[in-house]
Amino acid sequence: MSRTAKLTVQQWGNSLAVRIPAAVARSAHFSVGQPVEVSIADDGVLVKRAGRPRLTLAQKLAAFDPASHGGEAMAKPARSDPR
Repeated sequence: MSRTAKLTVQQWGNSLAVRIPAAVARSAHFSVGQPVEVSIADDGVLVKRAGRPRLTLAQKLAAFDPASHGGEAMAKPARSDPR
């Protein structure tokens, strides 16, 4: 697929939405959780990346390397359930 696609605007709740095809998203380096900036251009709407995607907790834990953090540990145990 090229860098452009002809799409149809759909109703999504009180808003309007367009699904970005996977090939276009890859070309734009979009991923799930990607913050974007939407602005009005002279001839339409421009959607562009606005920073890095937010990582999920699972992604953060997978990327964590205890060896690079000097073996840090919690100074005191986590609080127990206050019930």
